[in-house]
Amino acid sequence: MEANFWSPVIVSLQVVSVASVIAFLLAMLASWFMTRKSFKGKVVVETILMLPLVLPPTVIGFGLLVLLGRQSWIGQAFEWLFSQPLVFSYWAAVTAAVVVAFPLVYQMLQNGFDSVDRELEQAARQMGAKEYQLFWYVTLPLAWRSVVTGFMLGFARGLGEFGATLMFAGNIPGRTQTMSTAIFVAVESGRMILAYYWVGSIMIFSFFLLLCVQRLK
Repeated sequence: MEANFWSPVIVSLQVVSVASVIAFLLAMLASWFMTRKSFKGKVVVETILMLPLVLPPTVIGFGLLVLLGRQSWIGQAFEWLFSQPLVFSYWAAVTAAVVVAFPLVYQMLQNGFDSVDRELEQAARQMGAKEYQLFWYVTLPLAWRSVVTGFMLGFARGLGEFGATLMFAGNIPGRTQTMSTAIFVAVESGRMILAYYWVGSIMIFSFFLLLCVQRLK
């Protein structure tokens, strides 16, 4: 039972560690751009960025299959470059976790960047600061609580992802079987003790992440 328990735990941590970093970097770029630029259709773009937050996970999984599956040009290009399909692979699990975690991180970072006093940023510009210096030395330090909170919430969201992962990455033990998909299989097969252990692990880990978030507030 010990080996059966640890395999999904290790896969989950590997997937969510990579996915949370990717989602965080993408959300930071997107939120910085969206809070500092005005353009026609901005509301539509913001709605698209936030859409995975409200869509059912199965819809997200279906969308990933259509956009990145073996019949799509992206999926075919990936298979040509790496000699293996993207679907039902480790990177498929990472992609699913990135998509579901991104809106939550984006929303938190956007709120943080919006809260920064524009007069301070303007003063830095008048003193000759370039945009990357302005971001690194002014905006980021002032919004650090929202930045850290966004990363933690994205990590927790990715850790609990189930539906999109199951549809797009499958449930391959040792490769794409995360704790969430392992719980589903364990319950279906009547292995309730293993399910209890995995549920307890996710709950404990998520509790401490949210506790840190509350402390940051």
